[in-house]
Amino acid sequence: MLRPRRPESRRLADLATHLGGELRGVDVAVNGVTLSSTDLVPGEVFVGIRGAHRHGAEFAPGAAANGAVAVLTDAEGAEIAADSGLPIIVVADPRLALPAAAAWVNRTRAEDDIPLLLGTTGTNGKTSATHLLEGLLTQIGVTAGASTSAERVVAGERVVAGLTSPEATEFHAQLARMREAGVEAVGIEVSAQAVTRHRVDGVVFDVMAFTNLSHDHLDDYADMEEYYAAKAPLFSAAHAKRAVVSLDSLAGSRVVADAEVPVTTIATPAIAADRATAEAADWIVEITGEEQRGTSFRLTGPEGRVLETTVPVIGAHMASNAGLCVVMLLEAGYAWGRIRDALARDGGLVAWVPGRTQLVSGPEGPAVYVDFGHTPDAFEKTLAAVRRVTPGRVIMLFGADGDRDATKRRDMARAAVEGSDVVVITDHHPRHEDAASIRRTLVDGAADADPDHEVHEVSPPERAIVRAVGLAGPGDAILWAGPGHQNYRDIEGVQWGYSARELSRRALIAAGWPAPDRVWPNPYADE
Repeated sequence: MLRPRRPESRRLADLATHLGGELRGVDVAVNGVTLSSTDLVPGEVFVGIRGAHRHGAEFAPGAAANGAVAVLTDAEGAEIAADSGLPIIVVADPRLALPAAAAWVNRTRAEDDIPLLLGTTGTNGKTSATHLLEGLLTQIGVTAGASTSAERVVAGERVVAGLTSPEATEFHAQLARMREAGVEAVGIEVSAQAVTRHRVDGVVFDVMAFTNLSHDHLDDYADMEEYYAAKAPLFSAAHAKRAVVSLDSLAGSRVVADAEVPVTTIATPAIAADRATAEAADWIVEITGEEQRGTSFRLTGPEGRVLETTVPVIGAHMASNAGLCVVMLLEAGYAWGRIRDALARDGGLVAWVPGRTQLVSGPEGPAVYVDFGHTPDAFEKTLAAVRRVTPGRVIMLFGADGDRDATKRRDMARAAVEGSDVVVITDHHPRHEDAASIRRTLVDGAADADPDHEVHEVSPPERAIVRAVGLAGPGDAILWAGPGHQNYRDIEGVQWGYSARELSRRALIAAGWPAPDRVWPNPYADE
């Protein structure tokens, strides 16, 4: 967890007063708030929350041994944590109190001196857009930060992320670290779960952007209506000052209608669900060229403003994300000329988008792309992008998450079949589900879509990528969807080390094709 290196201490009694809680025990100085009994630094308050199976307060003695100076919990947790010997703040609901506690201790409330907050939400594209936003901010000379499902970034320092949207304790600690490091603006990926699980309570974004809404997360939400309702509060005055909304999906128009804040719209008519609606957007993205290493586009908007540039990732949807970022910066107050001139100077947008249609192959033989996409909509868009830059066949390699939304699996298989020439079905994160059963659902879904389509079922993924490379020839392309930037597989609750990028490189070499000596995670970083 990123934390400020020089935290300013506050008093525990004052925190209790701020939260309207009861302090049991002595007043002490505190310099942070954490949910983890192990990932804490001396001087922090440990928060114990009732979970599905255990109460977090049970870990208070361990937290005390690691340097925690107090506990924040409910009445039940206070009884459990009493033996820790730590002073305790008792509140009715520590989950609801967590954001206020973290923001107060870190001095990162909306009224405090904090970086510009640029949020992005949507089913697909929010990670890519946030990394593109960080890259664009850096290009125009802004010290930037980012928080995504792949990385947390503070003024160029990068650490691997955990949750898509961090818990409130982590969010406010990293925001304090960013302020300490002189970060001026930060791009933040915001999930629906961040809203419903109160991770962004009290956070007001200077600009909140919406990419799209499609089938996903129905393990967390009853249906698409509930899923939409989880995101809608991000466009209220309680969470945003302004909004930029893509009209590429049908939900975009609904977001515009429901928003309580000023909205600017953007669309890419070539890929929009409703072209007529898209063409009426304030800003229009037009694709002007696609190659294996990037996409060129023209962005046009009010007052005759026109910008022609490139984004270093394939796909019209990536150009759409890049255009969204440009408009977000304009809405945040950055000058058009400053953005336009930086892009012209550098020959396009310079950004690192980890695991998003990442080309990991060499100059000869089949092209191999590793991608994080794991929804039917993501499959459709990415396969279409790969198809447009591939002279030969397109081979789709994928699996599906265990213990996650199972209702999308057949649609994932359908999208894979419809967008490819060959499908290779393998395992992803089976977690506590039977991997063979997950594969069987995908195989059945592929057969339902097209019983004559060439389908291979290969387990484990280490063998599957070898099979896919063996099926490919010069001019062909392989899209390995699912693993993206991740460096592990989750099998029965254990995270096993694993890199789709490195496995792809080895499979290419074994087949006799040249491949990079190493697949560096960030081409713009020094070795």
